[in-house]
Amino acid sequence: MNKTISDIAQMAGVAKSTVSRFLNGGSVSEDTRQKIEHIIKQYNYVPNTFAQSLKAKKTSIIGTVVPRLDSYATSQTLIGIDEELRGLQYQMLIANTSQDMQREIDAIYDFARQKVSGIILLAAEITDAHLKAIEDIQIPVLLVGQQHELLHSLIHNDEQAGYLMGEYVVEQGHREIVYLGVSEKDQAVGIHRKQGFKQAIDECSDCTVRYYETSFKMSEAVITAAEILEKNRPSLIVAATDNIAMGVMKTASFQKISIPQQLSVAGFGGYDITEMIHPTLTTVKYHYLQAGKLAANHISKLVKGESVSQHTVMDVELILRESVDKI
Repeated sequence: MNKTISDIAQMAGVAKSTVSRFLNGGSVSEDTRQKIEHIIKQYNYVPNTFAQSLKAKKTSIIGTVVPRLDSYATSQTLIGIDEELRGLQYQMLIANTSQDMQREIDAIYDFARQKVSGIILLAAEITDAHLKAIEDIQIPVLLVGQQHELLHSLIHNDEQAGYLMGEYVVEQGHREIVYLGVSEKDQAVGIHRKQGFKQAIDECSDCTVRYYETSFKMSEAVITAAEILEKNRPSLIVAATDNIAMGVMKTASFQKISIPQQLSVAGFGGYDITEMIHPTLTTVKYHYLQAGKLAANHISKLVKGESVSQHTVMDVELILRESVDKI
């Protein structure tokens, strides 16, 4: 059951007027403020008057929830969002959740209490808790990087990316393949990207693929790659991200395995650094900067009540470089 101001006041042991004063930015004691804030966060309370205040007066701030800041994909997307929002006379407020799902939920409610006009959400998965928070706050929300039938979404074409890579490596003659992916909790990278790759591989009658999982961190990819190469060296490792691919290349270097002569490696993302390393990395390029700009444009339209496509799909591009050999 949704809590009321009276409920909050009773639990905090203060008058209803005190809670109301706090919610309206008025002065309350530090002890009272902490009590009320704790209860509000505990019950994810959003005042009923909030939706009315948004209709009456919108702020010029767009909240952006991101899972991590030490990511090329995230940073490029944020740059695109910020550049476009500035031109639209909005400011961006960022909440980093460090891949903690509860912090994502908290950030949605926190942004609502700060009366942002809209929220751009970069999340690995959308749970019932996410949907409840979005319904509670009654603020336009745009999902970026993942897709959900109930939300406006902007995604990269992960299935196409996976298929393009799978089709290419088969054409290059690779038959003993390892696909190093991530948890299927991440629907875009963990499921759709792998599904596209698997679809292409299934069209090859004599291909053998072993599927493994690691995390998005290069340091963990290094360890997983070492375990894979100890068992049975494939002709090719396809990594679900460029970061993971570079972890594989680092392990190969440690083990004095020559790329691509003894082991081919490919990734996904199109990070700038992948054309600076040696050998340069074959990858599928994602247009993160353009996606960020389009996301900013879409959220501004949603804030204004204008029509936006429910699901927008960004194209991807196969980049052929030196790290995949032809057998």
